[in-house]
Amino acid sequence: MSAVPHLIEPASAPLAARPLLKVEALSLEYATPQRLVRATHEVDFEVLEGDRFVLLGASGCGKSSLLKAIGGFLQPSAGRVLLDGVPVRGPGPDRIAVFQEFDQLPPWKTVLANVEFPLLASRRCGRAEARERALLWLAKVGLADFAHLYPHALSGGMKARVAIARALAMAPRVLLMDEPFAALDALTRRRMQDELLALWEQERFTLIAVTHSIEEALLLGNRVLLLSPHPGRVRAELDAERFGPASLGSREFQAQTQRIHRLLFGSMA
Repeated sequence: MSAVPHLIEPASAPLAARPLLKVEALSLEYATPQRLVRATHEVDFEVLEGDRFVLLGASGCGKSSLLKAIGGFLQPSAGRVLLDGVPVRGPGPDRIAVFQEFDQLPPWKTVLANVEFPLLASRRCGRAEARERALLWLAKVGLADFAHLYPHALSGGMKARVAIARALAMAPRVLLMDEPFAALDALTRRRMQDELLALWEQERFTLIAVTHSIEEALLLGNRVLLLSPHPGRVRAELDAERFGPASLGSREFQAQTQRIHRLLFGSMA
């Protein structure tokens, strides 16, 4: 396979900062009844502590596969993932994922019990501490008054908040989000984007998110990695620190959106 030229745009983070997570020459494959399909080819990137790092590309470019490999759910065919310098061998509580479907919340558990469950199942803490931590995070996402309801009584946005609270209550080294708001209507999606950014401003957790929306990538990320169409390879890495909700619709925001579209689907010349 021929190499795809790519550009790295200088980020605002200090160059001397030690990466929390490194992906090195990562190639991922999966088998179909007919053949072996390569999802990504020799992907390299680094994520610093406190980054909001977004993987952006068209459907089928291997974004979700990369997230699964970081989570330890998919083993590479080549290359490796390092967390704090240690190779990732499998899933662990230091990497917690939030997916786009919130039916993953067990319907027979209350909101509080849903947030408590991974804390208890992983034996990270006892029952009293799990309850205290769960209530704290429900308050942080604005659901303290809904702790004793069941998921069927919640809106899509509220279920998303429960999933985020459940993940962050585990105090992971990295929060993984795979199209976290794709199943929500447009207005709720925008509100959840704003709420996630506000929560990050308070907590400064490390986020790696997947999206196929250029606008969402610029809103949520301080760094954006562009992946070429199948198989996914690094096309470019861009600094998006200057963008956010306040810049939505601005001339600079629209210009960067068009530039990203050209990088993803047009010529690199």
